[in-house]
Amino acid sequence: MSSLKPSKPFAHLTLSTAELLALADDAQRELCRRSLAAFAKRAWPILEPSTELKWGWALDAICEHLEAVTSGEITRLLMNVPPGSMKSLLTGVIWPAWEWGPKGLPHHRFLATAHKQDLAVRDNLKCRRLIRSPWFQRLWPVALTSDQDAKTKFENSRTGFREAMAFTSMTGSRGDRVILDDPHSVDDANSPVKLAADITTFREALPSRVNNDQSAIVIVMQRLHEQDVSAVAVQLGYEHLMIPMRFEADRRCATSIGWVDPRAYDGELMFPERFPERQVVELETVLGSYATAGQLQQRPAPRSGGLFQRSDFEIVDAVPSGAKRTVRAWDFAATEVKAGRRPDWTVGMRVSLIGDVFYVEDVVRGQWKPSAVEQTLTTTASQDGLAVTVRMPQDPGAAGKADAATKIKLLKGYDAKAVSPTGEKSVRARPASAQAEAGNVKLVRGLWNTAFLDELCVFPAGTHDDQVDAFADAVNELALGATPYNIDAF
Repeated sequence: MSSLKPSKPFAHLTLSTAELLALADDAQRELCRRSLAAFAKRAWPILEPSTELKWGWALDAICEHLEAVTSGEITRLLMNVPPGSMKSLLTGVIWPAWEWGPKGLPHHRFLATAHKQDLAVRDNLKCRRLIRSPWFQRLWPVALTSDQDAKTKFENSRTGFREAMAFTSMTGSRGDRVILDDPHSVDDANSPVKLAADITTFREALPSRVNNDQSAIVIVMQRLHEQDVSAVAVQLGYEHLMIPMRFEADRRCATSIGWVDPRAYDGELMFPERFPERQVVELETVLGSYATAGQLQQRPAPRSGGLFQRSDFEIVDAVPSGAKRTVRAWDFAATEVKAGRRPDWTVGMRVSLIGDVFYVEDVVRGQWKPSAVEQTLTTTASQDGLAVTVRMPQDPGAAGKADAATKIKLLKGYDAKAVSPTGEKSVRARPASAQAEAGNVKLVRGLWNTAFLDELCVFPAGTHDDQVDAFADAVNELALGATPYNIDAF
């Protein structure tokens, strides 16, 4: 009987180390081609070698929406996410490299911008470093040209480029992808002049920077103001991915690609792997209610108020009897409502001081033409009676003085005065805010209560602040008389 040796049926399939490595590379290429998130996780050690990667569903959501831009499903994308959520790295660094490499689109041209040039350049350098890395070049050998390889702009041999510039300096180049990363600084968002300039750039300069109707604009930012670039983008119909730090069930985000915020209960965190509860509470404390509402919750008008908290105002049925001083403070806006315009309101607010408590008794409010404003002024004074002081603002310049003088004449026989406002609106409102916080302001129940509280509780981020101005003037008049706004007097 012949001896039998064990057979090796797969001996002929033995692969060399080089062949095994090649198969592993092929598998990695395919995985990265299918998933931006998979590519991002493999690119992380190159970009942040000393930092452990923490991943969560919110990062998957960002990646899914950027993939939809690459596929052409979305061409205008707005993503509002809190700081620290890898938004800049994923959008401005990893996504361009993913399109050039795994997706085989090295001809794509990227314009990347931020509110500061150095921030835009920072991500340009990171993207270039990733593309130059041995790992990337082994899997996707995209060659960068030597004649255009600068900090602000680098090109590849297939005519693709990535160029960095400041948001307000968007001229010259055009791209297949325009990335707008945090167009406002915190300071700029709180400056009406700078905010208006940013909005003008977004409306008038940005649209002309795309190559064609298939090109995409991607905005990624935290909310800083009620009327920031995000607000305009929403009005223009951008696809909107909005992920607040804490879940708010009544604001659950759902997008056209079928994505829905997966959280179940109010307050559930967006990224507990990176921001656990303890750290979020600490961050909320440091930021305060206003910045928390915008930067973390992507809701720049806070639910419970910035300077004013809704819970600080008690609503009562009547003013108690006793000695009191009363003022009707006015804030004028002589503009009627017209199509396409949202004018300010004329407001007349009657407030009484009894002991240490301010009672807001009545609010007259409307959007009237000048003649109707004057008629309302005299009618209201007649209804209030001679015991009520009438206070109105006097705008600067000769025209302001003349207008105030005219209104004072209309109130002949009444205790009427015109006072020139000084300082920023938020500064003038602080004494009133302090009194409300101390529990010294009560509202007489009326139909005007809701609109009054709504406006105060979004100030200074709201569209209108006329009731805030009138309220602040009334409190200052009753507490200080003719003395200009001296916070220390409280």
